[in-house]
Amino acid sequence: MKSEDLKTVRTFVKQHLDGRDTEFDALDDKPADVYERFRETGLANWWLPEELGGRGLTLEDSVGIVNELSYGDAGVAFTLFISVLGTSIVQLYGSEELKARHLGPMAERGSFCATLGSERTAGSELAKIETVVAAEGDELVLTGAKFFSTNTDFADFLVVVARSAEDPETYHAVLVPRDTPGVEIVRRWDVIGLRASHTYQVSLQGCRVPASNRLDGPGLRLLEIGLNASRILIAATAIGVARRVRDHCMTYAKSKPFRDGTLLESPVFAQRLGQMEMQIDVMKSHCLRAAREYDAVMAAPDAAALFRRQGTLKSALTAKMFCGQAGWEVASTGSEMFGGLGYTHDLPIGKLLRDIRYVSLVEGGDDVLRELLFSRYVIPVPRRS
Repeated sequence: MKSEDLKTVRTFVKQHLDGRDTEFDALDDKPADVYERFRETGLANWWLPEELGGRGLTLEDSVGIVNELSYGDAGVAFTLFISVLGTSIVQLYGSEELKARHLGPMAERGSFCATLGSERTAGSELAKIETVVAAEGDELVLTGAKFFSTNTDFADFLVVVARSAEDPETYHAVLVPRDTPGVEIVRRWDVIGLRASHTYQVSLQGCRVPASNRLDGPGLRLLEIGLNASRILIAATAIGVARRVRDHCMTYAKSKPFRDGTLLESPVFAQRLGQMEMQIDVMKSHCLRAAREYDAVMAAPDAAALFRRQGTLKSALTAKMFCGQAGWEVASTGSEMFGGLGYTHDLPIGKLLRDIRYVSLVEGGDDVLRELLFSRYVIPVPRRS
């Protein structure tokens, strides 16, 4: 990534995110001004390929961008990067016509897409998906209900994972334009953290799309592949939040009286901040390694086939798990340093603690990922590293 791009992101954070913690934590509507200002930087959907009008930045570049955005606000960062889940699936497994018709305009407008996988009874067990897609002539008809989906209401299109009506053991991923009749928002979830982002419960009632909107491959496998990029970037948000916690602690310690000096002179404080710095550094290193592994596959001429064989990358799982756990420890330790103030809304530390918790919850909680690691990378001895 060019140094000018990173400088642009830092300037954006300073000008449009700094000092708005209370506002972002209490928003009823999405901060449209923030997303419009980000579009003006020319970096919206920065990962989309150049041949479709995007910037073509790598996932390694993306880790740096998301780290900086999350330092300003993790909810804003999540909104701006989570479209990578849907776009990567379409980029790898959509027809050339689908990519030109849907990814090209996204690059031009700096707009959003959403992915609809989870359901009330199919959270971590996606094989229990009840949303059905039926073939009728040259159309596909989708009916069902999706539980958690971010950006859906203002997305250009949705990538919906559904069970085949013709063969209940088969799943498809289907691109559905947001304005398709039958797509209805049931409600916006009132989440505890990341409140600048918007996650919805969605109903699909007889949504008709051309049969050519079905993506090439087993739907659950395509979703698994798409989650590689988004999980790595979710992990990267923990880096930005942890850095912000560290900096708040440093600022507080400089003025907090402690014994004959300030908290900054306490050896216990020094040890805790040293531990934070170690954790932040390892978090960053692991995210970058995972991103480089992802980029290496994406750069291959047969990337779609390689990903279909590989599925979930081990490094994407471990990055998300480690960063979620280490980030939570950093934020929890930071909260303790503020004493009683750390348990109030008067300082940003409470919001940062709630924001960072999402890393270990969304797109597979840690127990789900532990089981996946065990089944994919512990039992098969040849795949151990």
